[in-house]
Amino acid sequence: METRRWWTRADDRLLVWGLGLALLLVGSFGVLLPALGVAGVVAPRDTRGVTIDGAARLPDTGADGAVRLDGTRQAEITIADPDLQQRLWLALPEIAGGLLLALVLVLLLRVARGLRDGDVFVPENARRLVVIAVAVIVAGAFGPLLQAGTTALLLRGTSAAELVPFSYEFSFAYLLLSFLVAALAEVFRRGAGLRADTEGLV
Repeated sequence: METRRWWTRADDRLLVWGLGLALLLVGSFGVLLPALGVAGVVAPRDTRGVTIDGAARLPDTGADGAVRLDGTRQAEITIADPDLQQRLWLALPEIAGGLLLALVLVLLLRVARGLRDGDVFVPENARRLVVIAVAVIVAGAFGPLLQAGTTALLLRGTSAAELVPFSYEFSFAYLLLSFLVAALAEVFRRGAGLRADTEGLV
């Protein structure tokens, strides 16, 4: 009686197609569309969620009256007719996050393609997982910092700047995920080493 393999060709195709579709969506909506908004080809983003100290509503703040702040604790700033620099500050965190996620998906796609031959425990996969772990910690540490920094630049010189403090929150979930991926990379590295030692004995 023939037993079913734990990983079939259909499983491989489903995983590769799923990762490929995710990469396409991230590249389109997380990188390309925001970049086109910065260039003015499509309607740019003109709002940014912020955290403020208390209730605020400023219909027209700033020297040019182009910034509006609405909300209580979780508020939203709206920039009327943002210029090129403002469009860049608004889109930069999303583009950077999209690029990091696209990098992770590309590396996972390369790992997944090795499953079809059962060739998983190779040094290349261990290195790819290390890069993924670094990308995750960069997203967790520098993503919120980029968000806070660009928000400060957007509000610089306006009355709303006094109501929106510089807020940076590090998510320890990213740190934990990065450690888990790094541990998995070490498993792959040792597996590749054991495989090489076994092949040397044959």
